[in-house]
Amino acid sequence: MKLYPLFADLSGRPVLVVGGGVVGERKAAALLEAGARVTVGALDITPALHGWVDAGRVQWLRGSFEDAWLDDVWLVIAATSNSELHRHIAVLAEARRVFVNVVDDAEQSSFHVPAVIDRSPVTIAISSGGHAPMLARLLRERLEVAIDPVIGSVATLLAQMRQRIRARLPDVSLRRRFYERVLHGPVQSLLRRGQWALAEASTERLLDATEAAPTGSVVLLGAGPGDPGLLTLRGLRALNEADVILHDRLVSVEVLALARRDAERIEVAKQAGNHHTTQAQIHDLMREHAAAGRRVVRLKGGDPFVFGRGGEELEFLRSHGIPYEVVPGITAALACAAYAGVPLTHRDHAQSVRLVTAHCQNSVDTLDWPALAQERQTLAVYMGTSELPLIRQKLIDHGRAASTPFALVENGSRPEQRVVVGTLANLVEQAERHGVRSPALLIIGEVASLATTLSWFGSPPLGIIASTGPALASAAA
Repeated sequence: MKLYPLFADLSGRPVLVVGGGVVGERKAAALLEAGARVTVGALDITPALHGWVDAGRVQWLRGSFEDAWLDDVWLVIAATSNSELHRHIAVLAEARRVFVNVVDDAEQSSFHVPAVIDRSPVTIAISSGGHAPMLARLLRERLEVAIDPVIGSVATLLAQMRQRIRARLPDVSLRRRFYERVLHGPVQSLLRRGQWALAEASTERLLDATEAAPTGSVVLLGAGPGDPGLLTLRGLRALNEADVILHDRLVSVEVLALARRDAERIEVAKQAGNHHTTQAQIHDLMREHAAAGRRVVRLKGGDPFVFGRGGEELEFLRSHGIPYEVVPGITAALACAAYAGVPLTHRDHAQSVRLVTAHCQNSVDTLDWPALAQERQTLAVYMGTSELPLIRQKLIDHGRAASTPFALVENGSRPEQRVVVGTLANLVEQAERHGVRSPALLIIGEVASLATTLSWFGSPPLGIIASTGPALASAAA
């Protein structure tokens, strides 16, 4: 079950709490803070509830639950110790289209009461779907420390200026830039010291400065191999500052989900034999959006400078005077090897690593095969799944032993990761047998045999590497 986040305006609206114990009291208190007209139905109530009844803040329906109590209420909370009564209330509420929360019973509830961080008028709510409320409370405790209490004052100041801000900055990207300057400028410090007038004046100056013609820019950002946890902090910040995101086909949905929700996303898919967006078109898109004053993120799988044509894109940006920066990403060789349990270097087996690309026969033919076939090194082959027969033949023809281990890592670092292992002799057959598809990284060298013993992520490797010599025997030990 996936819940739809919702902040309800209950001000002046009638709500019902069934149960007058400590839990009912706590629920009534939260509803009162939201300005609701609270009615508590119970045979008896706590002293605190008695006080609220006497003060006219809460209405008390004394007695056992009656179906008519649900008439005309917007929502109901069932907070008794009677599970049968709770089921009855849930059924009645469903029939009346009234939202119901049954305490400690997620299945009977049509809404859940979250753990709340109150920085009024800013409210942050955390829900576990009713299944792990203690986890939600622990997360709230962490965020309470991280979120400055002054945020509420900042929100109040901006609310007072909202109409002026919208009138002077009709463009959404300009407004976002203004709000970022407020949050990262001196305004918070002034409000923290209680200097409201100075904070308001500082905000006005930021508003004046933002009205000036904006300068667009481009960030070349490496998205890594797919696991969103591998995105750098600087990369996360860039995604949340972007007005436009030009992203590769292989950038994972989870990474894109980290971007600001209102950013324009444009897929510039490029894969072998199907370039529906050419490199020249990507250049034109970067120039077009930057010229319009937008902050563009060119989001590339892996790292922009490792077989990502990032250098070509920077040359284009520089030639057109477009400001740019580069945020590196974790390239596939590093991530796929690590998630497969394969050390790219090992003092007993590999003193060097070579990164090569083999996305087509032309690129394969330009490689220095005598050098690549040397022992005691690791080869990390990008985009090589369609050229496996040729890669095997070239390496063996130039002296690499047919018994050399390999590891094919498909969808490295993602939940669907698969690792297929074997030797050069059966590389093609193993890949065909297990239906290996792009994206997949090919690792060749003695270290690849360690995938069989050091794997830690996802399913165990598929296939077997036979121990045929001292080096392999040591690696597999």
